[in-house]
Amino acid sequence: MSFYAARQPILNKDKTLFAYELLFRQSLENVFPKINDNQATAKLIEGLQFNLGLETLTQGTLAFINFTHDTLLDGYPLLLPKEQIVVEILETATPGKKLLKACIDLKEKGYILALDDYEHDPLWRHFFPYIDIIKIDYSLSSHEQIKQILDEVRPYPNIKLLAEKIETYSEFQHALAIGCDYFQGYFFSKPEVIKSIAFQPSQLSVVNLMAEVSKSEPDIEKISATFEGDVELSFKLLRYAQSPVFKRVGKIESLRQAIVMFGMEELKRFISLLFTAQFSQGKPQALTVMALARARFCEQMVRMNKPSTEPSSAFLIGLLSLLDAMVDTNIVELMEKLPIAQTLKDALISRQGELANYLKLCELLEAADWQAADDFCHQSGYAMEPSLDCFQQGLQWASERIKML
Repeated sequence: MSFYAARQPILNKDKTLFAYELLFRQSLENVFPKINDNQATAKLIEGLQFNLGLETLTQGTLAFINFTHDTLLDGYPLLLPKEQIVVEILETATPGKKLLKACIDLKEKGYILALDDYEHDPLWRHFFPYIDIIKIDYSLSSHEQIKQILDEVRPYPNIKLLAEKIETYSEFQHALAIGCDYFQGYFFSKPEVIKSIAFQPSQLSVVNLMAEVSKSEPDIEKISATFEGDVELSFKLLRYAQSPVFKRVGKIESLRQAIVMFGMEELKRFISLLFTAQFSQGKPQALTVMALARARFCEQMVRMNKPSTEPSSAFLIGLLSLLDAMVDTNIVELMEKLPIAQTLKDALISRQGELANYLKLCELLEAADWQAADDFCHQSGYAMEPSLDCFQQGLQWASERIKML
């Protein structure tokens, strides 16, 4: 049986990856749930044990996983390793003696506990000595409510605050200023400060490579010469070529040999990866991972729905969809400087065409907006379950490729 997940990054104060919150659905029957929260949690654990592993989805970080009142009383968190999860107590849970006993038991066994979408209730004070993290929903909480929570938790230095649904940098800065330690939301995927861009020499080398491989008949000699003229790019090419992903007959003895070994499609993909890496310096790695996952998703969607379309174009659309956030530049100005086809620019700027549709669907799946994704698939003529497979494969592929870079 198929098992699907979306993951949403949780960042530290310095915007490095702290954890992922995992949002699961198993089969199309409960992608758009007609089951209760207890069943969803049970299927979640079953899926983790028999389908997707935690490490596959979280890149070795913690996984925030929702647990209902009943599943906490029944000890469901004990089925998962304490070193890998944060037990997220759903806001629907009712504070009481039985739940408190269950939380104390989990805490004594070494589990990390978090209160989800917290709205203050005096009864929760009994839980505070055992709680590690409290999540504050910025989309629902007023400044007054947030202040009340801050006042209530101040006597408990063991509690860290996590600001969720942070969608702008101003919200991030506010949450940081009031003392939040962790941040969840897609603020990092938007430009922080719009500014004019001037390419650095190392970036120009990758831009030139992109321009060459985008031609109908790329010149291998020019591509080889560009790599040979940049020591860092040469090193990355050879390291990439040594990956177990590629089956080699013998040792690689030249850059040209490595380029020919890749084949043009893989070479285009590698140069696109280089492009993203060059332009994402100083930004959260989660941004690059998201771009890679989008790229792979769009590429696979083309293969499935429009086999006559060039997959590398779809890959590039997904990869570049977050480039404005990587360099904090207006997308229109950025596209003017890049040597890519106008149809690709239209997809990125105006969200026009089939490639833009794939991008839109990927964004819905990232947000775990399963119902909206299903509706969009029906409108666009896509099959939902294979699309979910593409999304899942994209997440796994991105995790593998980020290590190779």
